Amino acid sequence: MKKIFILDTNVLIHDPYSFSRFEDNTVVIPISVIQELDRFKTSPDERGKNARVVSRNLDELRKKGRLDIGVEVNGGGLLKVDLDRAAVLPSEFKLQEMDNRILNTAFWYKKNEKEKVILVTKDTNLRIKAEAIGLVSQDYESGKVKFEGVYSGSRDMEVPGNIIDKLYKFKEIEFDTSDMTSNEFIFFRAHQDPQKTAAARTLPFKQGTIRLMRQDASVWGIKGRNREQKCAIDLLLDDSVKLVTLLGTAGTGKTLISLACGLQKAIDENIYKRLIICRSVIPVGKDIGYLPGTKEEKLTPWMGAIYDNLEFIMDRRHPDEGLQHFEYLLQNEKIEIASVTHIRGRSLPKQYMIVDDAQNLTPHEIKTILSRAGEKTKVVVTGDPFQIDNPYLDLESNGLIYIVDRFRGQKIYGHLTFTKTERSPLADLVSTIL
Repeated sequence: MKKIFILDTNVLIHDPYSFSRFEDNTVVIPISVIQELDRFKTSPDERGKNARVVSRNLDELRKKGRLDIGVEVNGGGLLKVDLDRAAVLPSEFKLQEMDNRILNTAFWYKKNEKEKVILVTKDTNLRIKAEAIGLVSQDYESGKVKFEGVYSGSRDMEVPGNIIDKLYKFKEIEFDTSDMTSNEFIFFRAHQDPQKTAAARTLPFKQGTIRLMRQDASVWGIKGRNREQKCAIDLLLDDSVKLVTLLGTAGTGKTLISLACGLQKAIDENIYKRLIICRSVIPVGKDIGYLPGTKEEKLTPWMGAIYDNLEFIMDRRHPDEGLQHFEYLLQNEKIEIASVTHIRGRSLPKQYMIVDDAQNLTPHEIKTILSRAGEKTKVVVTGDPFQIDNPYLDLESNGLIYIVDRFRGQKIYGHLTFTKTERSPLADLVSTIL
């Protein structure tokens, strides 16, 4: 049975191509949504960009026919732009509010059409309102990933002690990796001696072979404090791995280790032309408005964690002139700090790029960023899915979890989930009990 889907504005902002993802059903975009998109289109952020993309897509569809009557989209479905309907909601719902006007359109269709009507919105409260009046509503499911059981990038395994001895002796050994993923880490422990351990990584270009993890690697004065951090360094320093994702709670060292390895590769080894660090600009709490100054000065409040980590690393490497060395690298464009918005539209060859706080990006946004990677570029994506500030994202719909799920098994991809906080005993306690 065919259905009628009514789309909220936030669905189109989340995925500008969402109206074409409902197979052979009818998709209705209320005129109130078009009015909201018109308000957003001048915004300089991702929301404005996506609003403009939606408008262009709809304008292109006008060439096929009239949107008020219905135009066929890819997949065989029908798309309509619908005018506001006469009030059919209970009197408690004031139609001056945009959400209520969208809800009213959906409820009108429910009362007047034979097909099943579903309101699609990423707004939790609007879904609650819809249920209160007996209207079926759902979140936008495209791009969602089941968080429970998401790939961790590593596994524990008990083996005979002689396998561990052989691994330390030869560094690379043959091993049954048929049920394992490319660049997956294995934490070995001997059957008879739990103190005998080793960490190895599956080699994507040598099937059935594992390699001993780098031992005590130090980058710009930073050493891995636990096995996960050491494994992350192993991935970050491997130029054959072009995309790395690091997932973990606050204080696990994701950003610090990524920056140190980026400096090693871009400054010391000169493998990459520069280190680029970008982050989504989403305020926590009340925004602080427009800021004066250069791009770097405007970004300082948002990039505080980046600057703190870079200064810490510089002080470790250059105890007497860490800040001056940092400013020198910025001025000579060996380090660039930018918001996600500044990355859009660029082509970035031979760069070491770090995308921090990626849990606040939509799957569409993370796709846009990763597609900027040019020849010989390495991209590191970090984030904590439990610290999402975007009101329309959750554990299963954010861009970080999306790429972990989609890239698993690719030969040029590696992932690791951090579980141990190393910032301080207090930070570790906070992550555990709060």
